[in-house]
Amino acid sequence: MAAFWQQRGRRQENGGLGSVIDGLGSVFDVLLANARLVLGVSGAAVLAIATLAVKRLIDRATSPRDEGDPKAEQKSLEESWQDLALIKTTPKPPKKQRREDLSEPLLSPAQPLVPGEARYPRGCSAPLGAPQVKSSPLRCLTLQEKLLSHSSQLAVPEIQVSLVPQLARSICTQLQNFLRSKCPELPFGRLFLSGALLDGLEVLAADHIHLMLPVVLDTGLWSLISGEDTVVRNPQHWMIKRIDLGYFPRGCSPWDKFIVGRYLSSNMLNETLHKLLVASINWPAIGGLLGCAIHPVVASRELKLEVKHDQVELSITLFPVVEMEDKVLLAVPPEGLVENLWLESFYRAEVSRVKELDASDSGARQLCLRILNGICRSQPSLHKLGGSAMTHIILHLSDTASDWAEESLADRFQQVLEELVAYLEKGVLPSYFNPKINLFSGLLEEEIDEMGFVLYRALSEPEVLLK
Repeated sequence: MAAFWQQRGRRQENGGLGSVIDGLGSVFDVLLANARLVLGVSGAAVLAIATLAVKRLIDRATSPRDEGDPKAEQKSLEESWQDLALIKTTPKPPKKQRREDLSEPLLSPAQPLVPGEARYPRGCSAPLGAPQVKSSPLRCLTLQEKLLSHSSQLAVPEIQVSLVPQLARSICTQLQNFLRSKCPELPFGRLFLSGALLDGLEVLAADHIHLMLPVVLDTGLWSLISGEDTVVRNPQHWMIKRIDLGYFPRGCSPWDKFIVGRYLSSNMLNETLHKLLVASINWPAIGGLLGCAIHPVVASRELKLEVKHDQVELSITLFPVVEMEDKVLLAVPPEGLVENLWLESFYRAEVSRVKELDASDSGARQLCLRILNGICRSQPSLHKLGGSAMTHIILHLSDTASDWAEESLADRFQQVLEELVAYLEKGVLPSYFNPKINLFSGLLEEEIDEMGFVLYRALSEPEVLLK
């Protein structure tokens, strides 16, 4: 009887608890059924997972246990922890936005970076080893700075500056010895080198040099006649006339063999020397002795040698030169039928005058000339303007512009361009040493127009010439 009441009491307890569980289950079912409508999809999923975990806990608590199985209790504890972990790791439903939150931006606007400010969050220092970026304000270079920078780029390697004169002097010595042995009757003077590389001017390239061959004349047998008094009407050319043939007939002067129409022919002298250079001198042997290859240029009207060395390629031009009555005359006849003309050279006077002016006022004329010659060298349309023409323009400008300090280089450079354009418009550039001479006389009209067009465009923006 006691056992019966015990079993009945157990059934009543179970029945009461079961009815409660059944009631809770129906409530959960109703909540799950309406959760999607109330909470939305994500909220319903969260509620379902939580409900499942609670049901498992209730089922586990009300299910009969095997009192003799010690693993059953341990298993139920593990499952309970798993269910609690399931509830904790369940993502929280998104917070419902309020009406006032909708007006706020999703992301805060980025704060503008101050130049030079580190790109790290506030309160954090830059990591060790990270490069510190320093702000450098951009600035445009002035014409003065661009000119100085361009001048520094025209530097010639020191090895070439030292090697070229040494090589040219060695060739000069070999040629001098040959002429003395081959033509002992002709009183040639001592050969000497000439050019910017040797005359103290800043050079653009150590790739050419002049070799001057003095022609020694007896002033009692020869006289000069200006080109103005000849058919060419060119004051820059001269003729060397043989005089007093009645008292000193032909043959009294060793140079009489080069006379054409009583005038010393520069063309005949050049032809004779050209044959010697091409056919008589053993240049391969001389080149082997000097460690280079020497080749005379056969097709050129000039007396020219091409020298190839391991470290430099050099062009040497030979000029027979006559010095009389304070004139320096080169055997450079113009193209045409006239072959007795000698060209007056002002190179020595130009170098001396530019150096003298720069020394008197610490000027930058040589620097300006170097930049201008570099521009003419790099611009195909301006090739024929380099050298003497630019020097004479600077000398003309020096008579009116007194400030030639390096700080005024940009102003003087701009002024030289303006003067040059004005001379090209007239088609006349008078020589600084003889105003009767037009240094543009050897240029074609088309060449003058092209040069003027290029330089006129550069007046408003001189920097384009430096590119």
